[in-house]
Amino acid sequence: MLKNVSQTISDIGVMSQRDIRRYFRLPQLLITNIILNVVLLLLFNYVFGGAIQTGGVAYIQYFLPGFLVQSVVFGSTQTSVGISEDLSKGLIDRFRSLPMARSAFLSGRVVADTLRYLILVALMIAVGYAAGFRFQGGFFPAFAGVWLIILFGIALTWVGVFIGISVKDAETAQVAGFVWVFPLVFASSLYVPIETMPSWLQAFANINPVTPMVDTIRALSWGTSISSSLWKILVWDLGIILVCLPLALRRYRLLAQ
Repeated sequence: MLKNVSQTISDIGVMSQRDIRRYFRLPQLLITNIILNVVLLLLFNYVFGGAIQTGGVAYIQYFLPGFLVQSVVFGSTQTSVGISEDLSKGLIDRFRSLPMARSAFLSGRVVADTLRYLILVALMIAVGYAAGFRFQGGFFPAFAGVWLIILFGIALTWVGVFIGISVKDAETAQVAGFVWVFPLVFASSLYVPIETMPSWLQAFANINPVTPMVDTIRALSWGTSISSSLWKILVWDLGIILVCLPLALRRYRLLAQ
């Protein structure tokens, strides 16, 4: 039993190294993603920030915690594209011929994407600090907030994995990824206070997992109470993983038969 677990962990490590090396061999994949996020952050802060009322809080203080969440939400769509590209190249047949754990291919991708999220979040915090953002709650709440964002990213990555392994090509995976991402991001407390939305949209925003995620990170960065938002997002993380991880693995096994 322990030998099998050790072998599975080793296989996952090998597959994650494969995906990480891909970022170094094709650095434009990561660089273009970073540039896009930097441009979006600066545009929203300096173009739209002055027009949005946030109750006397500087918009960069209001917006950046949510933008960090948005970075990993949008990042999960790249997982869908990457998985579908690998499948279209016939990699399943190659990996199936090797003595490796069936879960290693998908889990390795999730591990590599977790590293990508860490790099992206760290860089966005640096850009935010240059624009005037500050963690008012201190180091430890900020540290906890970063890892909560990463955990949320891991949960959504399994959604991306399931989509990527369920469609036939990268273009479809990209479209399918953004179809579910946009409502979550824009119909939440990320950009504007929920109270400014129509009542019917407020109902969706309140149950949207992005809303408690953003509210938790804001509270940690401002040094205020996280209230019930922390438990809500932890339940969402657990629920998403428990649903999407088995579905993705089952779909992968069906394709490998």
